[in-house]
Amino acid sequence: RRDGARTYHRVLVSPKEAARLFPRYEAERHWTSFDTVPVAPDTLRRVKDAVGYARLRAAGVEIFNYIGGERLGREKFVALARLACPACPENATDEDSLTEFMGLLEDFYCDEIVSVEVEEGPFEVYDLIVPGTHNFVGGRYPMLLHNTVIQHQLAKWADADIIVFVGCGERGNEMTDVLMEFPELKDPRTGEPLMNRTVLIANTSNMPVAAREASIYTGITIAEYFRDMGYSVALMADSTSRWAEAMREMSGRLEEMPGEEGYPAYLGSKIAEFYARAGRVRCLGKPEREGALSVIGAVSPPGGDLSEPVTQNTLRVVKVFWSLDDKLANRRHFPAIHWLTSYSLYTELLDPYYAERVGRDWPRMRREALRLLQQEAELEEIVRLVGVEALSPQDRLVLETARSIREDFLMQNAFDEVDTFTSLEKQRRMLRLILSFYERGREALERGAPVEGLLKLAVREEIARAKLIPEGEWGRFEAIEHQIERQIAELVRQATQTQAQEPGVRSESRSEPQS
Repeated sequence: RRDGARTYHRVLVSPKEAARLFPRYEAERHWTSFDTVPVAPDTLRRVKDAVGYARLRAAGVEIFNYIGGERLGREKFVALARLACPACPENATDEDSLTEFMGLLEDFYCDEIVSVEVEEGPFEVYDLIVPGTHNFVGGRYPMLLHNTVIQHQLAKWADADIIVFVGCGERGNEMTDVLMEFPELKDPRTGEPLMNRTVLIANTSNMPVAAREASIYTGITIAEYFRDMGYSVALMADSTSRWAEAMREMSGRLEEMPGEEGYPAYLGSKIAEFYARAGRVRCLGKPEREGALSVIGAVSPPGGDLSEPVTQNTLRVVKVFWSLDDKLANRRHFPAIHWLTSYSLYTELLDPYYAERVGRDWPRMRREALRLLQQEAELEEIVRLVGVEALSPQDRLVLETARSIREDFLMQNAFDEVDTFTSLEKQRRMLRLILSFYERGREALERGAPVEGLLKLAVREEIARAKLIPEGEWGRFEAIEHQIERQIAELVRQATQTQAQEPGVRSESRSEPQS
């Protein structure tokens, strides 16, 4: 930068390089722009309100600099994480605090990659699919996940005796990751390695297309073999799209009449035959036994186009659809299953079971949660145009409740020991806390309570952390529900007193002055 007669140069030197060039560097305090953490000012402003400026300043975090746009360094970020995560114990490491704190941020993104260094050694690697290319990002923080991790979780926690995992046309590194990961996963039912009850069918993308087509049939046949022995079997097929592509290539070589987008005309019947082999059966022979086979197929439509033939033919057959949304993944919402585009046609059949085994209020709460999420999607269009301040207090409460359902109920951390699995009983209690806050909050608004005070109640933090309560500690959920009642009642009482102290308009009729 040139200023008058002087020219200024900006030189970026890493701390390690600076220590080598200048021996006195390590003994002095310097400010650098390296290792900065991009956090939006709005997020830091919310952290300041929640933690308090006095505590931040005592910890050496001058928050107003960063609210003004300055980037946080790692040291300050760690200090902020410790203050903003009271659930972390005193002896928690910096990585524990960072892991929890990153789960609270909606806008935590990685910096642009400017250089690549190769390091030898075993590391955990997560596959991030980017349009037009593929990136592989390593690390131990739960930042990058996709359908493979969801299938791993299903294999680990499914109520099945045997797991069959079919990698159809997968990249070699993904199948290697499965082979390395499954022996390390502990079976929660037996405590032994999950591999002891898992069958892997590995078919990488560099194998012949005939092997790719055969891999799906091999997996479903092995699954049927164990089902006929009286076991409950869960089959994960990833992905049926590559299986269909193999059928398309083989059909072309056989010079068969092509159908839509070059797929064979019998694509729909082949997919239907595959899924029709699932189900619960009473096996022939002695002893009498029952077996079950559940099929979970992953479809990878090119470019996310759900109108392509493989997806449409699959949706005609299956009755449950989990729609993975890239926008949710970009917002760090995992599992990235969109609640409005996903569906299940077994709901009415299962409602009596849930009402008997889980709770009579569970079907009603599920419908109410979906209604609030749908209403949030409609209100978002208005918010984009006029802002959230233009909404009525009732609509603002709907938005906050829907956000709580998304972040406190639907989001789940696969790497947290408690949050990795949630029983139906705990799900019911979590959802009841959120809907109880909404219902009592709506009544409080009708009685004159301010919506700002309602949204700043301390119990909301307890609701958000309810998913970290271990299984069986149901008394803690009841205590949170009592806090909701008590804090909202106190807010209504304060609002009533404030209204009584304000000068009101006299309701008596006044006589007209005499002329």
